[in-house]
Amino acid sequence: MSNQGQPPHPPSTLHSLASRGIQPHFGELAQRCRKLVMNNLAEHLGGVFIQVDDTLFTLADKAESNQLQSLFFDNMREIRKQRPQIERSYHQQIARNFSDFFTGQLKPPARAETLDAEQLVLVQNEDYEESLQITNMVSRVKASCAQPLFALEQRLTQLNNGHKLDEDSNPFGPQMIAQAFRLALAPCPLPLRIKIVLYTLFDTQVMDSLESLYAALNQCLIEAGVLPELKYSAQRNANPPRTAAPASPSHVESGATPRPPSPQPSPPAHATAPMPPYRGEVPPSDPVELLGSLAALLGEHRRRDGDATLPDGTRSMASLTPQNATRTYSARELLDALNRMQRQSAQELAQQLHQPQPVDDLKEALQQQLQAHSLLPAEHRVADQEADVIDLVGMLFDFILDDDNLPDSCKTTLSHLHTPYLKVALQDKALFTQHHHPARRLLNAMAQAGVLYGGENEESGLQAKMQWVVERVIHDFAADLQLFDSLLDEFNAYVATLRHKVELRERRAVQAAKGRDKLLGARQRALAVIAACLNNRALPSIIHNFLELTWADALVFVWLRHGEDSPEWRRACEVAEQLAWSGTPLDEAGRERLQALRIALLDDLRKGLELLGGYHEDGIRRLLQDLVACQHAVQGKQPQVAERLKPAQVESQLGTLLSEDGALASPTARDTGLSPRAQALARELQQLEFGTWFEFGSGEQLQALKLSWFSPTTDNYMFVDHSGQRAAIKPLQQLAREMEQGLARIIPTERDAPLVDRALNTIYRVLQRFTGRPHEPHA
Repeated sequence: MSNQGQPPHPPSTLHSLASRGIQPHFGELAQRCRKLVMNNLAEHLGGVFIQVDDTLFTLADKAESNQLQSLFFDNMREIRKQRPQIERSYHQQIARNFSDFFTGQLKPPARAETLDAEQLVLVQNEDYEESLQITNMVSRVKASCAQPLFALEQRLTQLNNGHKLDEDSNPFGPQMIAQAFRLALAPCPLPLRIKIVLYTLFDTQVMDSLESLYAALNQCLIEAGVLPELKYSAQRNANPPRTAAPASPSHVESGATPRPPSPQPSPPAHATAPMPPYRGEVPPSDPVELLGSLAALLGEHRRRDGDATLPDGTRSMASLTPQNATRTYSARELLDALNRMQRQSAQELAQQLHQPQPVDDLKEALQQQLQAHSLLPAEHRVADQEADVIDLVGMLFDFILDDDNLPDSCKTTLSHLHTPYLKVALQDKALFTQHHHPARRLLNAMAQAGVLYGGENEESGLQAKMQWVVERVIHDFAADLQLFDSLLDEFNAYVATLRHKVELRERRAVQAAKGRDKLLGARQRALAVIAACLNNRALPSIIHNFLELTWADALVFVWLRHGEDSPEWRRACEVAEQLAWSGTPLDEAGRERLQALRIALLDDLRKGLELLGGYHEDGIRRLLQDLVACQHAVQGKQPQVAERLKPAQVESQLGTLLSEDGALASPTARDTGLSPRAQALARELQQLEFGTWFEFGSGEQLQALKLSWFSPTTDNYMFVDHSGQRAAIKPLQQLAREMEQGLARIIPTERDAPLVDRALNTIYRVLQRFTGRPHEPHA
């Protein structure tokens, strides 16, 4: 390859020089490197396609419209169809890059940021968005793999007869690897939204694996004697431009489109957007280590640009104080300002308690209080460590306001604890590190009660109790943490009483469901017997209706009273068969047999009708007479006479008792015609434990219900609401279909974790992403 500023050699000369450079000493080594790269990329590219179905299915579950849901489902099939072509094209492009590298023909691809304004006008929107995806993921890999990339470039230069590489001419560099995937996707008829999902998975599966690949390549070259003593001295841009993080599936789902990189060192503010989810490093499990990591991340954000907004869209406390101040406020001054704010909040609480308290408003109020009571406000600022605590508590309460698990009324109430909890945090960092800290336990307990019992049908007393606790904290808390202990004891006692009421209501609902389910099981068995009797028989309406509407109920009562193995049950089934048989034209022998068994048949029919109740003696006698008349009309070949016999039917008591549940026992409710996906969901549903929470509905019409009981007899699932009352009965097949269609989904168990734990872990992940350090060690 020619160096910059020098005229290029003819291709034939380049080819011969490269060949002499790698033969025979490096030829086998080059092929080893090629094989190592191709195998690694093939494995991780396969991971993209393994995960794409689940990712698209999750997005379809959360889709805001049927059209969007169809887009995700339709493209599942399209991606499966296109996968062989994408993989083949991708591997061919990587192999071609490697070959072109050694023949001097490899050229770095054009990057989006190298285009001038006039060129950008000509770039289609989709092309620009794809370029931005590539730029973002490549920039991140370059930042996190700077050392192994530099070493690899130097060794590949040695391997390539000394022709120097720039970072984008590396055939194994992130630019070439990412661009190869874009070229492989180019011929596929996939919408931009779907391509972004694939780019996101490619970033997760392939680009995240490059660090280990580069380490393996460097080790392979070192063992072959290629610059074994090389020291890291890469000359990178000391302040590379910040780029937006790669779009996650959640951005795709909500319709957000990645924006161009900001010229500022920090991302743009999204004041109203919730903190986005992040797929990066798992937060440290040790609370002290987690707090240290959070402080380091906040400190890094402050050093980069103190005026930049935090990930939740709120302003940092550091940005509100004078940047050129030479003094810092003392801890006493901070607490005095917060005490004044708390007293003011106590006076206005009755009017403000029904409106959420914005995080930004509190920070601005704190800054105003500090300046108003300072003799030299322009020379004072909040110390960095205390500013970080203020920001961390602010992000905690912003998480509360964004938490989808909490009802809005609970979020609003809890948001007014911001000022006293900031006082706690400034005086006692154990709020963040000790799970048994009394203030932390109180906040967790109220949030958990809100999740469990704060739904649409919430107990009215819960909200009032939470507001009472908040009022007590705001009015009474000065510095004594024992207040939180006493309030926690009282609140827990109230929740225990509430829990007992809900559990009692739920137990009653389960017991009632079991009784109704037993009836449904018996009714299913009875309907199956009647269906067998009616099969392929054209019966007069009086006999047909009697069997289907009346004798089916009699069978249910016999089954419940005597059981399926009893002689009473067998005789009741035999009576149904004999009556159906008697309504069909018979030969001479059949008519003689009917005459012989008629008395016993009528006697058993009478006993069954008496068992049902609802029939008076005269009504039973007239009904039996009509049945006998129908038999004679059928055997006398007078069907018109048989059809005129239409006695009034007594309403089924069992049907009335079961009401809408009666339909759950019908064969149509237990249809097994499920798609493969729904069948897989049905198998998963059969493994669920009681107590699993589901979310039903779509759009804004969502309802959270708990799986309380499952019937092994009828395959029906019973759900209760937050108050423990029965809210829905769904057959297994129906529930599987609703999950397939996105109308039902299991609520993740993460919501059961304590509120503060969930908040700190989320803040850690988001700060990792925000500072562009997703793979750094914890400490």
